[in-house]
Amino acid sequence: MTDDLPAHRILPQRLATDSESVERDLFKLVLTIIELVRQLMEKQALRRVDEGDLTDEQVEELGLGLMHLENAMEELKGKYDLTTADLNIDLGPLGTLLSE
Repeated sequence: MTDDLPAHRILPQRLATDSESVERDLFKLVLTIIELVRQLMEKQALRRVDEGDLTDEQVEELGLGLMHLENAMEELKGKYDLTTADLNIDLGPLGTLLSE
């Protein structure tokens, strides 16, 4: 950066964005968070099933609920032509956010 130019002259006043890309990126971020929570819920449910904490009826309801949530996620990803890989944020040396 040069000392003779003020910072407001170097940086643009507004970011060049179009509403469609902003909407898609926001939707992608929201779906990423939902997918992360869905995966955490699924792992917690499997742990509880393995430990025998749930009745057969609770296991059935939990399975149906997770199945419906996964189907809804697939529909929402399809709306913007996204895959689970598109939602998987790379955290650098920590790996990726979502499990494969």
